[in-house]
Amino acid sequence: MGLFSQSPASTSYLGIDIGFGGIKLVELKNEKGRARLMTYAYANLPAEALDKSLINDVPGTADLIKKMMAKSKTTAKKTISALPISSVFSSILNVPTGNEKELKEAVEVQAKKLIPMPLEEVALDTKIIDKLDKSQAGGKPSTRVLLTAAPKTLVSKYVEIFKQAGLELISLETEAFAEIRALIGKDRSTIMVIDIGALRTNIVVVESGIPFITRSIATGGNAITQTIARTLGIPVEQAESMKRDIKSMQTFAPTGDLSPILSVLVKPILDEIRYSFNLYQGQETSGPPKRIEKIILTGGSALLPRLPEFLTQQMNVNTYLGNPWARVVYPPDLRSVLEELGPRFAVTIGCAMRDIE
Repeated sequence: MGLFSQSPASTSYLGIDIGFGGIKLVELKNEKGRARLMTYAYANLPAEALDKSLINDVPGTADLIKKMMAKSKTTAKKTISALPISSVFSSILNVPTGNEKELKEAVEVQAKKLIPMPLEEVALDTKIIDKLDKSQAGGKPSTRVLLTAAPKTLVSKYVEIFKQAGLELISLETEAFAEIRALIGKDRSTIMVIDIGALRTNIVVVESGIPFITRSIATGGNAITQTIARTLGIPVEQAESMKRDIKSMQTFAPTGDLSPILSVLVKPILDEIRYSFNLYQGQETSGPPKRIEKIILTGGSALLPRLPEFLTQQMNVNTYLGNPWARVVYPPDLRSVLEELGPRFAVTIGCAMRDIE
């Protein structure tokens, strides 16, 4: 799934995630269908620079990527990157089943109604999910299609960044598909992926490997840090390190129960999780009721102490911290470092794995 892509003959690939909080890079080598870690790098933006978009500074971002490549000694030039969920429109369409031309025309008709931009200004991508027979589709056979659209101006900025960095961008997909690849793989369960980034939280409900609901809200780890700093009257830097340290977090809760403070810190995110649950599970279906079977957390603030246990309790659904390294071969002595970095690298790893698995 990509807004443009090609399948090159290569053995090593770079996955590069240009996020709101910085850039993550990983190089994976294809060893008989298994991904092997070659090198990685990351550059975090300081808190005061989080509102400055890296995408809008094409030469500066390209230069930063070149420095990261030099420092981590990458060798691959073939690169896969991902567009942020907040910048991409996606929807599941039901269109009458027909030949390829009829299907394309039907999708375009609906796309014109749904996408808040002229079609000539967006890059469109479609993926057929399945075909429904008469009994499933209320009398007429229909085809379910995943429609994805991104502004061409945004796509061109990504293309130019990687061109100036001396890299060949072979695919530009969405963060949702990269995370599905890295965190879910071939699991056909219905899973909610919650990515708590620096400035935004993305929520994706994945059914049989397809993102059926995709939402993005303008709150994330930086807001949690600010709340801790304001509540305790401490510097932002201290609050940032505190939110990953269980002992420090327990200064909020002498009894050891972090649920009350987590309820405050993640309230906007929890409200959106509940809304997305109701949105998905409230859908009408001819089969059994829709149900989210598990939750996977990712993103830098997924490391908030006791967060998986808290969400398991709140949503009555088992919640896990995602491990994007699970299907990547790497030196055992890097395990502790990579496990800590893992939640931040899901999109990056998913990108690099695109042509390996």
